[in-house]
Amino acid sequence: MDRKPFVGVSTYLVDASWSDWRDRRVALVPQRYTDYVQDSGGIAVLLPPDAPERAPEVLARLDALVIAGGPDIDPAYYGQPAHPLSDTDAVERDVWESALLRAALAAGMPLLGICRGMQVLNVVCGGTLIQHLPDVVEVDVHAGSPGRYGEHVVRPVPGTLLGGLLPEPELTVPTFHHQAVDRLGTGLRVSAHAPDGTVEALEGPGFTLGVQWHPEQGEDLRVMEALVRAATASRALQLEPLEVG
Repeated sequence: MDRKPFVGVSTYLVDASWSDWRDRRVALVPQRYTDYVQDSGGIAVLLPPDAPERAPEVLARLDALVIAGGPDIDPAYYGQPAHPLSDTDAVERDVWESALLRAALAAGMPLLGICRGMQVLNVVCGGTLIQHLPDVVEVDVHAGSPGRYGEHVVRPVPGTLLGGLLPEPELTVPTFHHQAVDRLGTGLRVSAHAPDGTVEALEGPGFTLGVQWHPEQGEDLRVMEALVRAATASRALQLEPLEVG
């Protein structure tokens, strides 16, 4: 019987408290990410930060990769000093997620970067980021408010992978970010914009997709369902028996 594809979801290390325990170091990701994978037909597998050299071995056991949202990647990765408002206290994540993305790109694995995940994808491919959007946009609709997602319109680019998944001229999405793509990474192209010109999605070869918004916070499953389909198809190709003459 065909199994559902295993979709790896990156996690992060934080200090948390629960029950009788206080300030314990944990690896976590919001449940909306795992729900998003499961509701779309995949099996969610959580990936805590690990040694970067283990990334290819980890991905060899998976069918697709999701890099979740979170704090800013250290701008040293793209050769810039940190903005005063940059949140760069995620050293383990920066190293691990960069390694995961490089391994996934090398293997041609279907992958989805969400918010921070899209930004890390762009940086891994040699691109740069705008470190604080309010410095360059007149009205900031992207950041939401503390503890609450905002929403704004995005416009998919026709003829792109994303434009095929979301064919409407524009849609309203959940959003929470203060950084965005600046110089595009090698091999990537823009596949959605906000009305203010901010890059809202990018994509590369095969099923390589990044979205700047948070689809896991909404009800629209189309992007994740497409990742699950791509993972299923990729697995079928890998398992297809060889013809022996």
